[in-house]
Amino acid sequence: MKKFGWFAFIAIPLALFVFGLGSVAAPPQAHKLDKAYFASGCFWKTQHIFGKVPGVVKTAAGYTGGTLANPTYEQVCSHTTGHAEAVEIDFDPAKTTYRKLLEVLFAHHDPTTKNQQGPDIGDQYRSAIFYASEDQKKEALAYIAELTKAKRFPKPIVTLVVPSTKFYKAEEYHQNYFVKHGQVCQ
Repeated sequence: MKKFGWFAFIAIPLALFVFGLGSVAAPPQAHKLDKAYFASGCFWKTQHIFGKVPGVVKTAAGYTGGTLANPTYEQVCSHTTGHAEAVEIDFDPAKTTYRKLLEVLFAHHDPTTKNQQGPDIGDQYRSAIFYASEDQKKEALAYIAELTKAKRFPKPIVTLVVPSTKFYKAEEYHQNYFVKHGQVCQ
């Protein structure tokens, strides 16, 4: 090193800087995704609506809120499992908020009918928010209170706000039904 002296002291760091060898940029940090679970009638329509929300990365139609492990569609429709047709939503909190998802939920279904959405009747069609954290619970309850105070709906909101339970993905033929068939339940 003595032979090169001051030249090495300046030249090597300069070369590393110029050619980008001195520092390796850290890979961009992926945002941690959050999950939301909503039931608002037929999961085909719910999945389709939430799949279009900017910041929503992935959705899945499925069943939650009941007691039977790995239920089938036929079992859920039998009213013996306690499950609701629901949608699991993976969203990027840097691109959308839980509040925005709540706004979409309440804009696209009738939260004033118990166990019914349009022609679909049964406990599997109930309106429910399955919160994944205490913050989600507080936000959901506060938003429902806000809607109630503003008299946004002509009848009382009956949407359940309950802790999330295990989510079971529905059969493949239920996934992205609108994309596959061009229609969803009304």
